[in-house]
Amino acid sequence: MAQTQAHANRILVMGPSWVGDMVLAQSLFKTLKQTQPDCEIDVAAPAWTLPLLERMPEVTAGIALPFKHGELALGQRIRFGRSLKQRGYTQSIMLTNSLKSAVLPAASGIKRRTGFLGEMRYGLLNDIRPLDKNKLPRTVDRFVTLGLPADASLPADIPYPSLQANRDNALQCLAGMGIAPPDCAVLALCPGAEYGEAKRWPLEHYAEVARAALAQGWQVWLFGSEKDVPYTAEINRLSQQQCLDFGGKTKLGDAIDLMSLCSAVVSNDSGLMHVAAALDIAMVAVYGSSDPHHTPPMSSKAVIEYLGLECSPCFQRECPLGHLNCLKLIEPRQVISKLNLKSQHDETH
Repeated sequence: MAQTQAHANRILVMGPSWVGDMVLAQSLFKTLKQTQPDCEIDVAAPAWTLPLLERMPEVTAGIALPFKHGELALGQRIRFGRSLKQRGYTQSIMLTNSLKSAVLPAASGIKRRTGFLGEMRYGLLNDIRPLDKNKLPRTVDRFVTLGLPADASLPADIPYPSLQANRDNALQCLAGMGIAPPDCAVLALCPGAEYGEAKRWPLEHYAEVARAALAQGWQVWLFGSEKDVPYTAEINRLSQQQCLDFGGKTKLGDAIDLMSLCSAVVSNDSGLMHVAAALDIAMVAVYGSSDPHHTPPMSSKAVIEYLGLECSPCFQRECPLGHLNCLKLIEPRQVISKLNLKSQHDETH
């Protein structure tokens, strides 16, 4: 009996594949810890998400999934699931909706397998929750409700994600690139969006914000993945190469730690936007084709710029009308005014 008690709450979470969704999943992990303080939480997800999980104190272990994105690999999933059997999980929680992702917890012999029905997962899940999108409008609401008893209602105050950055690693990254630690306020710009151009605020607008910050004595740091290199390079070119361009030069963990040194952030609706929110940095989040009511930044310091045009949100990767007015008509001066660059320049960083 005592041995069972020790592992009474060992939970395997099948984590999402997007950076932003994984950040939002921390609200679930916090909720689990609030309601079941003795629980252990392991998260199985693509390997590149592990740096995020390492910065979430609620997570006991991150488990890198070896499957390629989109591939069924049924036999491999079953074998991998069986290899986790000895960990003694008492519950699995599915944050993904695919049939294939539900195979692994079933193969692990986990008795209670919780999730929304998704792709016809009868049998693979045995604690199937109804998904009422009106009752649960936000992604974070849907994640958190899966960690509660089936008849429980959402808490009034869902805990915000809060990543624990590694300052020493940030300083080592800078030193490795021959860059001195900042001695003034730093503005981070995140011009990428994995989803597509209908989420990307124009580069000329970003550059205008960069120039305004530089004129006030701020440093401007540009963040992005390898795919975002053309965007960060163009903003830097339009800013007379006065920005620090980290586009494609940092791994996710390093980017998180470097961003924690920044005083303010301007970002599209992207994974890095959710990272900035979880670092509790003052932020302006720019929304175009997506809906800020569905995936808002979880932070009291975030300001949302969203025009809510008749055609918004369309959720398309490219503007179906060809004009991209939902983003183009958000003027740089609106964003600059929200950043309050002058007053922050006078503060000690």
